[in-house]
Amino acid sequence: MRGNEIEGHLDIFISRNEGKDDEKSVIWNEILIHGDPEGLKSFAKLLVEIADLNQEKVDNKYLPVGAREHYHLRPGFELANSSIEVIVGRLDAKGTGAFYDRYVSKDKLE
Repeated sequence: MRGNEIEGHLDIFISRNEGKDDEKSVIWNEILIHGDPEGLKSFAKLLVEIADLNQEKVDNKYLPVGAREHYHLRPGFELANSSIEVIVGRLDAKGTGAFYDRYVSKDKLE
């Protein structure tokens, strides 16, 4: 069981904004990530750890073929109490390298 990967202070939350676009009201959400230097560096270290992990070498008992390495960041543990729960993980699946179905590349408009 992992936990408390983040040191320092880190707050991740959704900001809901509402505005006018000519004749209609427009609503958009933004995810804000704020931290002190220690919290941001710790978050960056976690991201690099996930990126550098060789998923193929992780025992199938812990990460089966087709699964993706990920971490849960929880309010009151890794994150500030004012945060939302966040899951940070790999896009590519172990064994196949496949991305999940809902993913649309930034290079493609579908």
